[in-house]
Amino acid sequence: MTDRYPDHPGSKGTDGTSQAAAAAMARPAQRLRRRALETLARLREATALEVVEAAQVPREALQPRLSELRRLGLVEPTGERRRNPSGKSAAALRLTDRGAAALRKEAGAAS
Repeated sequence: MTDRYPDHPGSKGTDGTSQAAAAAMARPAQRLRRRALETLARLREATALEVVEAAQVPREALQPRLSELRRLGLVEPTGERRRNPSGKSAAALRLTDRGAAALRKEAGAAS
């Protein structure tokens, strides 16, 4: 499955556990990516944990979607870093022009 990343959730190892988890996440991943894009558009810029909190989605479900969105070129770091609740420094993210266009396209298709 890793060769389909970032279009589909990735997996690691060869024991099948990670592959099964990635397969189970394939369907909800698209909805969660859209939720991450919408939330980041509303916030304008935010760390991954700030997006997770604002979207009210478990970190384990949403943070990997932000990584996928970065690889797809829909989200990018702003260059700013912020402290997260653990005290560690985290990159602030924003939508790219492609990310904003993807949201507009989805909104137009939903109308």
